[in-house]
Amino acid sequence: MILALPLALAACFGSDTDRPSLWGGGQAGGPQPFPDNFRSDTLALMRTYLNNPVGVREASMAEPVQREVGGRQFYVSCLHFTPRETDGSYKGMRERAVIFVNGRADRVVDRTNELCAGAVYVPFPELEKMTR
Repeated sequence: MILALPLALAACFGSDTDRPSLWGGGQAGGPQPFPDNFRSDTLALMRTYLNNPVGVREASMAEPVQREVGGRQFYVSCLHFTPRETDGSYKGMRERAVIFVNGRADRVVDRTNELCAGAVYVPFPELEKMTR
């Protein structure tokens, strides 16, 4: 009876097989859909990602393209921007990648060398106009 409890709990809290995971398991749900709302989803995610979303400068974004992440294909959009530091200064340009899962922005990645190679950036003024 004591051994049955962990098995029953594991069945209740098992993973959702319809949502692909970036780092483990198979790619359930088939091919990833294109993120139609990638600009607004990226803004929402960056608002929570940045310590201070106000005062971002020189923002640009690349349209999402499929890239391999964790052995599977996901849509990835790359960003260039200069954030305002906590002391109010501006240091350097940052590059980040936003990974989309099931057509929605899922996470921000700072290791972008392979993900953003060859990205074509266009201005992203919405990122510069963010407020708290």
